[in-house]
Amino acid sequence: MHILISYETGVPIYEQIKTELRGQIVRGELLPDTLLPSIRTLAKELKIGIITAKRAYDDLCAEGFLYSVQGKGVFIANFDRGKAENSAVEEIRSRFKEIAEFAERNSVGREAVKQIIKEIWEDI
Repeated sequence: MHILISYETGVPIYEQIKTELRGQIVRGELLPDTLLPSIRTLAKELKIGIITAKRAYDDLCAEGFLYSVQGKGVFIANFDRGKAENSAVEEIRSRFKEIAEFAERNSVGREAVKQIIKEIWEDI
């Protein structure tokens, strides 16, 4: 398991951890019932607070990507790919809403935003 964290993006660290883990699970890089590092180990490896690591794990448990067994640890859950896709779509929708609101506040028109998205998509 490899997690990249950026302190310069403005995205909360727990969200970055969730996004990285969710992506690895959906891509099949982390298999069901795989034991993840403990919260303390994850916090130490990433040089973050224990509460930040706990929030990421707790949120992913609530979303159905992970499950916790008292005294044993946190594991990758068997998940419904359709549910994972719906979760990703909702996250994209939420982020686009933020972008649209930002664009509106800054008088950037829809066509300009569409062009930006098209350019970014083509660069990927």
